[in-house]
Amino acid sequence: MSPILIKTIQFFLSLSILIVLHELGHFIPAKIFKTRVEKFYLFFDVKFSLFKKKIGETVYGIGWLPLGGYVKIAGMIDESMDTEAMKEAPKPWEFRSKPAWQRLIIMLGGVTVNFVLAVIIYIGMAFAYGDQYIPMDSLQDGVNVLEKEIGDKIGIQTGDKILAVDGNKIEDFNGVFMEIVNGNTVTIERDGSIIEQQIPIDFIATLLKDEDKIRFLSPRIPFVVGEVSPTSQNKDSGLKPKDKIVEIAGEPITYFDQAKPILDRFKGDKIDLTVLRDKGSRAKIPVMISDSATIGVALGGLSYEDLEADGILRLKTKSYSFFESIPAGIDKGVTTLSSYVKQLKKIFNPETGAYKGVGGFAAIGGLFPDTWNWPAFWNTTAFISIILAFMNILPIPALDGGHVMFLLFEMVTGRKPSDKFLEYAQMTGFFILILLLLFANGNDLYKWLFKP
Repeated sequence: MSPILIKTIQFFLSLSILIVLHELGHFIPAKIFKTRVEKFYLFFDVKFSLFKKKIGETVYGIGWLPLGGYVKIAGMIDESMDTEAMKEAPKPWEFRSKPAWQRLIIMLGGVTVNFVLAVIIYIGMAFAYGDQYIPMDSLQDGVNVLEKEIGDKIGIQTGDKILAVDGNKIEDFNGVFMEIVNGNTVTIERDGSIIEQQIPIDFIATLLKDEDKIRFLSPRIPFVVGEVSPTSQNKDSGLKPKDKIVEIAGEPITYFDQAKPILDRFKGDKIDLTVLRDKGSRAKIPVMISDSATIGVALGGLSYEDLEADGILRLKTKSYSFFESIPAGIDKGVTTLSSYVKQLKKIFNPETGAYKGVGGFAAIGGLFPDTWNWPAFWNTTAFISIILAFMNILPIPALDGGHVMFLLFEMVTGRKPSDKFLEYAQMTGFFILILLLLFANGNDLYKWLFKP
């Protein structure tokens, strides 16, 4: 099965789960408060439905336009824009006839379910898999800067130890990327000195120039031969796959990044490499250095487990009992939401350039792995659920947050906005959402057409 098809299946499965549960968040309290629900739809049924069936007073169906879903609650101005029904006298089973506090609970049901769902997933993930991470302080010789241009922009060099972002200690190496994206200052240790670097306000824009380079840091790794190129002038030198190069022209090296400056000095020369082999044996291998300062080998791929065995880093696994997984899942949900809010603030600041990274359906689909992986699927689904919860609670008419805003106004002032006002607000909000949708998916299209 092709990777694109796997991503697509995961995307629609995740989206369907989230939409159905979000709408159930509105449906259930509506039923509890004896409010009639006329429709319950996965996706939008513009002109026609792929499937529909009436059970009781509610039509359940699947639309053909996968831009979301909805419940049509009687007596409410929503995306259906059924203004004719609003001209009639209010009926006891209609939304508009219910007390404001009941209407508020119905409107908050969807985002509440989305956030609770994300927390439940994180609880399950913590219980089933625990947490495995690389403690930042286990990288005794600092990090490797894979992209020098990006490293220079933020002021981080190979060998630096990253201590904190915005004064908060970095515990997990894999979490450092998001911390830097959301942060303002980074504290590093270089040659025994503590340095605080300002993160440029447009640093996100620098990363977005080439999204393949976003993970511009890695642990430092040893120089292990993967394979010798059959076209290399050193193909018969005696170098073998899995050889670990520990000396170049008599100069000891521990990491791959230390090799380039030495090789640069010996372009076109013949020198000796000292390699470490199985069982600790050493061998001296004469090789020619090309004019581009290479020896004609591919770097061997090393797993984190290999690096741990080599003493380069330490993997830490934290397991949770069922009861321990509950606060861990809640904390993950709150932390994810907080991180997303920080990103959103940067998106709304034009100086950061973060708006260039706003994506639509293609970007969301790209979050899923291209092979079927249940932990990755559920982790991505939880993250999207957090996004849906936050985006839906924004005070924009046509979103749940818009309805909540008007309900709070009614509860505070004792005055209910007129149906005509709510109708115009709904149309305005819908227009704003269409513009945002076009912008986000236009960004996706631009990247597909013009980015290398």
